[in-house]
Amino acid sequence: MNGAQYENQQESTQGVSPENPQVPYSDQVYDRAPRRNTARKSPALASILSCMPGLGQVYVGYYQQGFINILIVAGTIAALASGSIHGMEPFFGVFLAFFWIFNMIDANRRAMHYNSVKSGKGGEDVPDSFAMPTAGGSLFGGVVLVLFGVLFILDLNFDVSLSWIKDWWPVLLIAFGGNLIYKARQKAE
Repeated sequence: MNGAQYENQQESTQGVSPENPQVPYSDQVYDRAPRRNTARKSPALASILSCMPGLGQVYVGYYQQGFINILIVAGTIAALASGSIHGMEPFFGVFLAFFWIFNMIDANRRAMHYNSVKSGKGGEDVPDSFAMPTAGGSLFGGVVLVLFGVLFILDLNFDVSLSWIKDWWPVLLIAFGGNLIYKARQKAE
């Protein structure tokens, strides 16, 4: 096919429907065609991934909630293993079981909600803690990661001992809690 024949063919097909070349169509009608949603999250996979607490939330895109769930489960297991909560073991054990199940249900619900919002079916008011994830970063999280990286470099390359961390790790929990309180107060203003 030479260039002139190709141009003539292009001119003759402009303004007609791809399904039926005899029927002209407008851009408005063609734009109303249903679009496929390729960014779906599987609720079943989110539930299965949540067998490792927080991983289902991370899969859906709720990174902060996922890491909070991981910290809660790890902290509860550490408290149970340390033996420092004499007499409270049954309470912590029951809490851990319920939280683990809640974690799986929450990941499933978040995946279904994510799919509903992405497909445009939304319709309900979204609670603040259930808002769609954003691509923005966290200054606090970034600072924590940089500090951990510096500590590991000092330990691995300059023989700086990290033994003091076992005595001072609760400071990280205090800083994390303080950051959450600060964010809550900023949101309230």
